[in-house]
Amino acid sequence: MSDESPILAPGDTCWQVTHADRLACIVDAADYFRHAKSAMLQARHRIILIGWDFDTRIKFEPDEKTLEGPNRLGRFLVWLTRKRPDLEIYLLKWNIGAFAAIGRGMTPVFMVNCVTDRRLHFEIDGAHPVGSAHHQKIVVIDDTLAFCGGIDMTVDRWDTSDHRDDNHYRTQPNGNRYGPWHDATTAVDGDAAKAVSEQARARWKTATGKELPALDDTAHTTPWPDGLEPTMHSVDVGIARTLPELADRGEVREIEALYLAAIAGAARSLYIESQYLASRTIAEAIATRLREPDGPEIMLVLPRNADGWLERLAMDGARRRLLHLLWDADAGGKLGVYYPVTAGGNPIYVHAKILVMDDRLLRVGSSNLNNRSMGFDSECDLAVEVRADTANGDRLRDTIVGIRRQLLCEHLDVASDTFDDLLTEKGSLLATVEALRGDGRTLMPFEPDTVEGEDSPLAESELMDPERTPPSIWERTNWTRFRRRLVRRRKAAGSLQS
Repeated sequence: MSDESPILAPGDTCWQVTHADRLACIVDAADYFRHAKSAMLQARHRIILIGWDFDTRIKFEPDEKTLEGPNRLGRFLVWLTRKRPDLEIYLLKWNIGAFAAIGRGMTPVFMVNCVTDRRLHFEIDGAHPVGSAHHQKIVVIDDTLAFCGGIDMTVDRWDTSDHRDDNHYRTQPNGNRYGPWHDATTAVDGDAAKAVSEQARARWKTATGKELPALDDTAHTTPWPDGLEPTMHSVDVGIARTLPELADRGEVREIEALYLAAIAGAARSLYIESQYLASRTIAEAIATRLREPDGPEIMLVLPRNADGWLERLAMDGARRRLLHLLWDADAGGKLGVYYPVTAGGNPIYVHAKILVMDDRLLRVGSSNLNNRSMGFDSECDLAVEVRADTANGDRLRDTIVGIRRQLLCEHLDVASDTFDDLLTEKGSLLATVEALRGDGRTLMPFEPDTVEGEDSPLAESELMDPERTPPSIWERTNWTRFRRRLVRRRKAAGSLQS
């Protein structure tokens, strides 16, 4: 049984809770790319871009260019440093992602640094355990505005919220077409932006050994994107992280703690969008709530399949096992698991990482419901909680429910009034979704037959989806190597003495 205990607890379920004058929830990359460029056009001192991947060849506005400056990311960054003589730009991407980008045809980072302005700094981040990924997606502008969520500035991400089957703007730089893509991120200002900047600067220092100082120019107004309507005003924002164990740093598992607290705290409903369902810890926590006779309705929106054959073996295989765990626990019919499709019936890839708990908690970030996101990869999520003493609590509760409505209306292709009227009539989130599912763009249910045949020997594999930095990795890369050198030296010394 849930209660009204606080969800966000600094040092446990989050790193810190800090204030934002404005927070915007941005759904799908067509809006995000445009808003990010609009904000960067207002930068005066520094832009920090932290990502799993960047592709400098992508267009901000492939459909219609409306903003000043070059339309491609790389050319725009170069142009911006020439236009703003006091501006420094720092771009950091995961090292394995950088190698993959070279395979796609993007110019290697070290070559970019040789031919671009000295105030444009491209670096790759290899400061992680073997097999781990830097998965955070952060953009910080002048320490006064930050984007943080699930959208990468790379290929295959741009799409509009109608997810049209025939959208020919979903085209890679090499001319290949890609399918519909659903995603989400956030924008924050104020102290929340400064805190996200602190996390981004820590990443830069760990990766490069160079420290970026905090900016102290408070006279410059916040570079809030033109046309971006804030979703919330004057709100406290929790920042939760996953950081893997390194030689000089313990692991951070705030995100896992936040998921578990939200699942345990849900009273009426829990709505989750995730790229994967592969964490047994999270699935067992959900199953516990499903076994309760008065537990909440729980709705998951996932992609039909993972992206890539190896991910399908590992992640879809794990999902099949965990879905059966949830179905077996769902004696009261309070679970709904779906995947979105276009008007033509083609699956829409779900890359968004969102959680809405009742009308009390909104979380948007980079973390998925897989083991890696809980303790092995680097992640960063933002969360807003409404408590009994929240000054504007009633308005924030309506806003949190409104974000869930926006997402479901996008998936079901229905008007918000239609959704609200039926939800009031049914009194059940799942019953409302089932009544609105129809032909065209809609949500399709996962059922046992849907995932039949998706079991795999790589399902729940510690190799593919580890929960934390395996001790064997550090032993193999550090102590074991040192011990072998020591043994060889002793043997060599012994042979000389004999």
